[in-house]
Amino acid sequence: MRSVPEWIAKHDDQKVPARVRQRVFDAYEGICHLTGRKIMPGEAWELEHVHSLILGGQHRESNLAPALKEPHTAKTAMEMGVKAKIARVRKKHLGIKPGKSSLSNSRFKKLMSGEVVDRRTGEIISNGR
Repeated sequence: MRSVPEWIAKHDDQKVPARVRQRVFDAYEGICHLTGRKIMPGEAWELEHVHSLILGGQHRESNLAPALKEPHTAKTAMEMGVKAKIARVRKKHLGIKPGKSSLSNSRFKKLMSGEVVDRRTGEIISNGR
């Protein structure tokens, strides 16, 4: 049984206390969660959320793991890209933000041959010459 209660943040931006950083490091025996490599003395490392906050994880001790700084930065950038994509798709689905292409909403479309066609009637408006 655990002698110390698990640390749980009051909000997602709360700084993790040094005592909790040490407990997490010791629990993983100084092994980087992302690379599986031993973190050597003096090497830059950070606390990593196993289930990231931006994808629904919690800011608590049981969701933290030590990670070397460079792999952690790369993982965070990848997760931000995933989150941004999810947000874009959801906004488009809800009609909050239209798609990037203005041509799809246009009455006309331009063919590879250069011809311009009316989407409604199929009539060729311009032959592209």
